[in-house]
Amino acid sequence: MKQNKLYVDEMQRLYAVVCCLGVALASPPLAKSREEIQAFRSFLENTQKENAGLSRKTSPINGVSPLLGNPEENSGKFEGDIVLDDWQIEAMVQEYAMGRNAYTWPDTKWPNNTVIWEFVEGEFGPLQSAAIEEGIADIERHTCIKFRYREPSDTAYVSLTGDPDGCYAHLGYWEPKGAHTYNLARNTPGVGCFRHATIVHEWLHILGFFHMHSTHDRDDYVRIAFENIQPGMEHNFNIHGSDIVSNYGLPYDYVSCLQYNAYGFSINGLPTIVALQDHEGVMGQREYITDMDWIRVNRHYNCPGAWD
Repeated sequence: MKQNKLYVDEMQRLYAVVCCLGVALASPPLAKSREEIQAFRSFLENTQKENAGLSRKTSPINGVSPLLGNPEENSGKFEGDIVLDDWQIEAMVQEYAMGRNAYTWPDTKWPNNTVIWEFVEGEFGPLQSAAIEEGIADIERHTCIKFRYREPSDTAYVSLTGDPDGCYAHLGYWEPKGAHTYNLARNTPGVGCFRHATIVHEWLHILGFFHMHSTHDRDDYVRIAFENIQPGMEHNFNIHGSDIVSNYGLPYDYVSCLQYNAYGFSINGLPTIVALQDHEGVMGQREYITDMDWIRVNRHYNCPGAWD
């Protein structure tokens, strides 16, 4: 097992170096200053720190505070709850240095449309485990995605933990990664990270989805009020290019379970995301998964009938 881990670590480092060398050799001159680039790198690296989430006094991990956003938005990771690896940070810094926000990395779909997962022993009680399994069952009911519990021979899988620092997950599948992170701060089912739509929200990251507000055409639908965002948190509102984020022919979904709360990362209690069009429902709600959420998953994984 130790040799396998050393091999995986070496492959990750090699991939990051190759990506960076390729970009460095083929890229135009820097569009950002070295100070800006270092600040962006520091921002991304800080998201990797353990217990990077906001304190329980100021974050809604144990409940829901509209003025602070959803608990997953305050977990201290990239865009609040996306776990980044070193090679992803290197790629993002290189793109940022060239003045681009279109981050590209390998295909993140799970092979055979099947997610392999396991509970870390002793992390959750029976009710919490049941709530997570209901989230899995809901995805299986509405999509062609299947979930299979890990077997000893499985080397790439999702490891479910209950650390108290928030709700967060890796983005998509990457075989050399091995154990993919999925964390829900332990709580009563229906509260904090254990709201049903939050549980599904984190699984959608595992399936390869970014947040709704970061899609390439978001400025046609929302205005980001940067004047109300906590200093240093502006990068959580970057736009991702159409080469890695597709809307699959669907309109912007203000009430998607992947949409940020209107007050996410607010410093003054004023909205940070302002809708530019009329819509029904509460932006950033975590009560249910929308029909368009399910359609996007089905189209992303080419499920039967997804394009009918």
